[in-house]
Amino acid sequence: MLPTAEHPVTLWLNNDIPERMVYRGRRWRVTDTPTRLRHSVWSTGLEPGRGLYAWRFQGTNDEGLSFVFDVYKAEEDWHVHRSYD
Repeated sequence: MLPTAEHPVTLWLNNDIPERMVYRGRRWRVTDTPTRLRHSVWSTGLEPGRGLYAWRFQGTNDEGLSFVFDVYKAEEDWHVHRSYD
């Protein structure tokens, strides 16, 4: 597992669906079908009543290493909430 602590991420979307990202200095491409996440899955401490805009997807880097990422949109930026190997 990659260590995560709400790290910022640059996320590119295609038709409002994650396609690729840069996280902790590495490029990742989405290599599965992303799943939209809801508040019942986890919370981010965002202000109450604000909808959670989040995704879970597998990302694979240029070396072929793959992780599952939970990402969410905060006020201005995207953040990785957690990653799994």
